[in-house]
Amino acid sequence: MTHETTTSGDGAPSAAETTSGTRVLLACGAVAAPLWGLVALAQILTRDGFDLRRQQASLLGNGDLGWIQVTNFIVAGLLFLAGAIGIRRSVRPGVGATWGPRLVAAFAVGMIAAGVLVADPANGFPPGTPAGPPEDPSWHGIGHLTAASVGLLALIMACLLFARGFAASRRPGWAAYSLTTAVVVLAAVAFQAAAPDQAAANVSFFVVVAGLAHGWVSLLAGWLLTVTRPSRAR
Repeated sequence: MTHETTTSGDGAPSAAETTSGTRVLLACGAVAAPLWGLVALAQILTRDGFDLRRQQASLLGNGDLGWIQVTNFIVAGLLFLAGAIGIRRSVRPGVGATWGPRLVAAFAVGMIAAGVLVADPANGFPPGTPAGPPEDPSWHGIGHLTAASVGLLALIMACLLFARGFAASRRPGWAAYSLTTAVVVLAAVAFQAAAPDQAAANVSFFVVVAGLAHGWVSLLAGWLLTVTRPSRAR
């Protein structure tokens, strides 16, 4: 007989037992953000003609090496999806605990879709592409933007729900972290859409999304690994 984790409040776990399968799922979620960020950063620093000050990281899906970023999106999205399942198994049912993991899963699906639906070449990348946005956006370019936007919106909502659950469970640090993540990610999205300084918008957006948004999911999954213990057969 095995035992899943219990919680001391709405969506906030207390030390308990989890199955090995749940722990594997949480581990997948914990490595997703570092993996995506490192692979994306390596390309930003090495891909010919790419400049984060002029081009968004999504454009790395284009060109002869575009398959790397496409794979990066899909693999990281699958890892985040596994993490969302692990998170759901590790928290008590409730408003925050039920819909929070579901929204994390929606974010993960959006990330997978953003990998499958490649962004249109734009802003001079790949080399030879005219400056500025594409004149006639393709269906997959529109799909990429839609999937990424919906995914980030789902993640923002998940952060807000978990912030509520952590606050109710008297975990002020995690509540503040979750709330701050939601607010800063939303601000970064708005800044990129409206900022006159596109260089600052692109750089800050990448840092916020790769470091704060993705990092929140991985840190949450990793934290759950530390507050639970493997179950033992009885």
